Amino acid sequence: MMRIITPFLFLVTLVLSSCNTNKVSLKSAAKLIQQSTTFAQNQTGIVFYDISEQKTIFEQEANRYFMPASNTKLFTFYASLKTLGDSIPAFHYQVLGDSLILWGTGDPSFLNPDLATSKVYDFLKNSSEKIYFSNDNFTGTFFGQGWAWDDYNDYYAAEISGFPIHGNVVRFKANSPKGLTVTPKLFENKVYDWSNENTFSIQRDLGANLFSHPSTQKMKANFVQDVPFKTGVEITVALLSDTLKKEVTMINKALDKSAKVFYSLPADSLYKRMLHVSDNMIAEHLMLLNADILTGELNVSKGIEAAKKQLMSDLPDASRWVDGSGLSRYNLFTPRSIVKLLQNIYQTVPQERLFKLLPAAGKSGTLKSLPSNEEPFIFAKSGSFSNNYNLSGYLITKKGKVLIFSIMNNSFLKPMSEIRKEVTKILTEVHEKN
Repeated sequence: MMRIITPFLFLVTLVLSSCNTNKVSLKSAAKLIQQSTTFAQNQTGIVFYDISEQKTIFEQEANRYFMPASNTKLFTFYASLKTLGDSIPAFHYQVLGDSLILWGTGDPSFLNPDLATSKVYDFLKNSSEKIYFSNDNFTGTFFGQGWAWDDYNDYYAAEISGFPIHGNVVRFKANSPKGLTVTPKLFENKVYDWSNENTFSIQRDLGANLFSHPSTQKMKANFVQDVPFKTGVEITVALLSDTLKKEVTMINKALDKSAKVFYSLPADSLYKRMLHVSDNMIAEHLMLLNADILTGELNVSKGIEAAKKQLMSDLPDASRWVDGSGLSRYNLFTPRSIVKLLQNIYQTVPQERLFKLLPAAGKSGTLKSLPSNEEPFIFAKSGSFSNNYNLSGYLITKKGKVLIFSIMNNSFLKPMSEIRKEVTKILTEVHEKN
């Protein structure tokens, strides 16, 4: 029987033949990839890089462009590592006589229900000056480029704003026998039983902060739903006034160069949540924080362009990077650029700290469901939306080598669970045999 040498098999053979026997061997993994029926109709790009050898030891379609989904957060992470310090800038402020003037920085932590409390609330609450808020330095948009408008009601599409409050979401929670608890309370009188849904859920009006639920459906005792509220300078001022129980007034004033900066939480607390649970809201606002420092404006697009030019000029391929979270399908990166970025991250952050910030397979974050019968050996960021699943990060082999990898899968119709299982199988093979 004649053996047909496919272009892919030729590539595998060529790459493997260039590796000396004392280097990591990926023959068994390459065979799995080549014979995989799961990947047969995918667009799949793969790179493995040996840190100790400083060499790419396997690649397939490494220079092709893929939609990264939440792998984009690795770019936001690196930009933040290089730009932000140990603590997050909460806001700019200036005291003029009996007035305290505030400008946002994009800090997503203020009264965020999923983050620790900072000193920001007490500082503002206990201030003896009259508070004024200016939004003049926010020049961005409330949605990222390419975001789907019909995601507006979903927690993962919280709007982008210069001074986020409560994570820019309203949290609705069952509170029997009183019904719903609404946080922040400012929206309590904006909830109605207008909806005709078949199950109990909250639906916001597209363009207004009006929230409805069906009166005919029973609410479960453990019901919790986060719904993004419509942002804007007026609602920011109203929320600040309601929260602080003191008057806050909107003004139009350019950010003064002499303004001071007040700091909130340790930066790692934001990085960990962004990477572990793939928090889009934190990712977008980290890019606002980067933009504030790199450009002087709160504008995600301008922050990205500055980060690309100033921090990522060594990546092997040009990229299309349009948001901080990866929610947009406009983003395009190559696997080898992601691997280079991960090299840069590894050189910036000590391994022990880095592996705590990333999800660990079988143990934490978005990788907790992956099978693992031993100590974690995969520390990585997943990225997925319909028809796309990517995983990029670090793998520790049985012999203790640390490999950087990126496996990107786009344009498949198979269940995502099947793709995820195949990716795990390949990574486990590399771990076991090396």
